[in-house]
Amino acid sequence: MSRSSPDALYRAAAFLDPSPDFRVLRRLQPVSRFHAPRPGGTSRIGVAIDVETTGLDHETDKIIELAIQRFRFDDTGRIVQVGQPRVWREDPGVPLDPRITKLTGLTNEVLENQKIDEALAIEILSSADLIIAHNARFDRPFVDKRLPAIAGKPWACSMAEPDWLELGFDGKALAHLVSQCGWFYEGHRAENDILALIYLLAHDLPDGVTILAKLLAASEQPSYRVNAIDAPFESKDLLKARGYRWNAALRFWSKEISATDHDDEKLWLTNEVYRGFGEPAFISVTACERHGKS
Repeated sequence: MSRSSPDALYRAAAFLDPSPDFRVLRRLQPVSRFHAPRPGGTSRIGVAIDVETTGLDHETDKIIELAIQRFRFDDTGRIVQVGQPRVWREDPGVPLDPRITKLTGLTNEVLENQKIDEALAIEILSSADLIIAHNARFDRPFVDKRLPAIAGKPWACSMAEPDWLELGFDGKALAHLVSQCGWFYEGHRAENDILALIYLLAHDLPDGVTILAKLLAASEQPSYRVNAIDAPFESKDLLKARGYRWNAALRFWSKEISATDHDDEKLWLTNEVYRGFGEPAFISVTACERHGKS
């Protein structure tokens, strides 16, 4: 039998797996499910989503590739069905920055006259009980702007919401997290990224709970958007260092915090920023508003 035959390669991987001196990574493959449905069990629909864009500015840049893949999960966070990926490209009407082409592999010629199938994209996304992106803060504003009919759907962020360090991982990049689960793929293409995201969500942790279950628990927790309205100008470096972002349109600093951090954040702002003159606004946020444009 040839040394490069699939059987020989699988045997080689199985031989290396137990060794602490080697790490075997397996290429992600299309999958229809990770677990069998439980008889009589209930399920919900999730949609993994990823976009490639002309740049980072939600106001001026545009989506050039949109990928979505629907999946069904049970009440324990186990993925019991995976649908077909849908990928659309769209001509932004302007030449691409060469750096975007280098990053994504997409060219002006490939995008010419291409258009997202709005009706089908809206149909799939509207069916979701939860839309999940690995950097929803970036993806959601682009999607809400391009497909306003699905604005207001609940979103979760697999990058920001799980406590990855507590879960035994280091780093938050999708490719890095996936590699720590034992897989690899070619990144910065939307179709590959959503497949990698679904694999990551389906991964079983040492306690037997999936990453999706952890994400669902985190997503269901209340949070707050803190708007540091009328904060003194001289406090800008303090706010920036603490993770606040400047909202140029509304002209204040803001950030999102968990409900458990509410009292500590209010105390810090009172003592370090406002010092008796003014106070911040705490806006309750659910998954329907979370990660949207501030």
